[in-house]
Amino acid sequence: VQLVESGGGLVQAGDSLRLSCVASGITFRAKTMAWYRQAPEKQRELVASVSNGGRVTNYAGSVKGRFTISRDNAKNTMYLQMNGLKLEDTAVYYCNAVPPSSTWGQGTQVTVSS
Repeated sequence: VQLVESGGGLVQAGDSLRLSCVASGITFRAKTMAWYRQAPEKQRELVASVSNGGRVTNYAGSVKGRFTISRDNAKNTMYLQMNGLKLEDTAVYYCNAVPPSSTWGQGTQVTVSS
């Protein structure tokens, strides 16, 4: 299993970012997938999930209405469009299945400044 996240960066509050995750070594199209994040000194949390076919999505309350999760099974790729970023969105963002496998990628750092 290999999960490669990208697209993070340093942005100002209110800006947007689009994260990407490319998965290999798994039957991507069969898996419910999710974005997780871990802020400093906090536990990793599930941010958003998308069903294997892409039709059903779920969001943590803190990001609902601002983030949009999507996937392209033909490319084994998942995305997270993040709009209206807030300081509290600062974290390392990871992708994984639901439930997550024991293998995690390196994540992509998102830092939101005021």
